[in-house]
Amino acid sequence: MQKIVEKINNGLKGTITIPSDKSISHRAVIFSSLAKGTSVIKNFSNGKDPISSLNVCKTLGVSAEFSKNSLIIRSTGNFQKPLFELDCGNSGTTIRLMSGILAGQNFNSTLIGDESLSKRPMKRIIEPLTLMGAKISSNEYKAPLNITGQKLKGINYISKLSSAQVKSCVLLAGLFADGTTSFTEPFVSRNHTEIMLKQMGANIKTEQNTVTICKSELEPIEMEIPGDISSAAYFIAAGLIVPNSKIILKNVGLNPTRTGILTIAEKMGGNIEILDKREINSEIVGDIQVSYSNLKSCIIEGEIIPKLIDELPVIAVMATQAKGTTVIKDAQDLRNKESDRIKAIVTELSKIGADIEETPDGFIINGKKSIQGGAEIETYHDHRLAMSLYIAGLVCKKPLCIKDFEWVNISFPEFDELFSLLSL
Repeated sequence: MQKIVEKINNGLKGTITIPSDKSISHRAVIFSSLAKGTSVIKNFSNGKDPISSLNVCKTLGVSAEFSKNSLIIRSTGNFQKPLFELDCGNSGTTIRLMSGILAGQNFNSTLIGDESLSKRPMKRIIEPLTLMGAKISSNEYKAPLNITGQKLKGINYISKLSSAQVKSCVLLAGLFADGTTSFTEPFVSRNHTEIMLKQMGANIKTEQNTVTICKSELEPIEMEIPGDISSAAYFIAAGLIVPNSKIILKNVGLNPTRTGILTIAEKMGGNIEILDKREINSEIVGDIQVSYSNLKSCIIEGEIIPKLIDELPVIAVMATQAKGTTVIKDAQDLRNKESDRIKAIVTELSKIGADIEETPDGFIINGKKSIQGGAEIETYHDHRLAMSLYIAGLVCKKPLCIKDFEWVNISFPEFDELFSLLSL
């Protein structure tokens, strides 16, 4: 599906509610499937990735049904041996979190994914799981993953990479392992796993960059999932760079491990205000007011990178409209996402007139630059790239044609509709 995006001349105006958080939705359905009894998940994401996690859990014998705005999960607390391969679709979260769980079961299983997921690196989870006693065969450390269920033992794992998916994989394996399992990372990555496991009764504690867990049984939960700040990021960026804009984004998760986009927006001089800050299920939630701003450049590096790794492509778009030179460093893991996001964003933004340079671990962007547009650009089967390029199109002089725009449905099927509401 091609998408034509045209310049917004009168600004974005209005109030919208951001759809539910994808990361929390994955964890809610997976963890509830491990708890004996009935769990109620309100505002579950309808993105294709969380649905992949739901379908995998159903294939493992869990009962799940939607009732009004809630997902009802009924589980015995134990997975059943699957009759089929477990299809994770495009979801890296699904395949990596489920690997940790399935490694400690008393049956064998196979995790598969689509063409894009089958190219993504799995060595980062296979190595620690193997140290715990897991038996996993793969296609040169890529999917499909054939897992032979084993008794696992706890380990103290020091990761070179700050990754919520790797951390979650190891902690979930620790739920089934004898002894104590700890995971230490260079900088704290998103911590939804730790928060939710603690709420569900797991024996888990956090000290600085280290999380420790012991074998535990989870209890059912009733929870409401807040809006996804990674989805809100596109509206934040658009509100900041489209002249005459003033918007309010309601019900957005403000977990401190996820708010790097707000920190950087404010560092660049963005006019952002948090309204009605509150706590729901131990997660901080609020409304975000965003107004057009004269942005300035900055350097983005170090410990903030894990807090905005998914938002870096749209931050690169923001930087094209900021005065001065913005440098993004320490983001080499962008090359291991649904696409090589460093190469992809540089290639496509360069096509439409942005002054952006690729570096081994990020970008250098010279602004403030008038973007010409008038080109057909690629999405590389990457939902975040498609949405970031859409934001660029809102400030292009000429219309932008985005190929394969349907990939936004992986995480944000309401994306185009919500932008239409703000540009009426």
